[in-house]
Amino acid sequence: MEDNARRILVMGVGNILYTDEGVGVRCMEKLEREYEFSDNVTLLDGGTLGMRLMDPLLNCDMAIILDAVLGGGDPGTIYRCTGDDLRKSLAFKDSMHQTDLVDTLIYCGLVGNKPDCVVLGIQPVDYDTMSVEISPLLAERLDDMCAFALKEIEAAGGTYKKRENQE
Repeated sequence: MEDNARRILVMGVGNILYTDEGVGVRCMEKLEREYEFSDNVTLLDGGTLGMRLMDPLLNCDMAIILDAVLGGGDPGTIYRCTGDDLRKSLAFKDSMHQTDLVDTLIYCGLVGNKPDCVVLGIQPVDYDTMSVEISPLLAERLDDMCAFALKEIEAAGGTYKKRENQE
């Protein structure tokens, strides 16, 4: 990795046991499975770890968070949230991890390294039903969500290529 390359963290968050709440993790897994990234890009399953994500966040310059977001649009709508929109986008009902994530970013700022942050979120269909599978609609939209993430990675200074051995 070049000394001046921005350290990019791509983190999927959410609870994979509740249908679409796990879509961020599923998107990160798809990126990891299908692409190879430059050395300055790290992919992480953030799950519902909250404050335990502080170390990876402190050690990056740019955080791209993949998540389910209640933005008021139709299911499958993809949102890009930055700045003041983050607090609104992360106020996901009945879930602790997003509020924890906002607090964790605030604490990172307090200790002197709050990374630039963008949330790529998708409006869920179902986040109450216990299932490790995401809804069919969000499964169809996963390629689009990945495409948005790849654009963010590129804009932040990362590179990628499609893996050759795809099953």
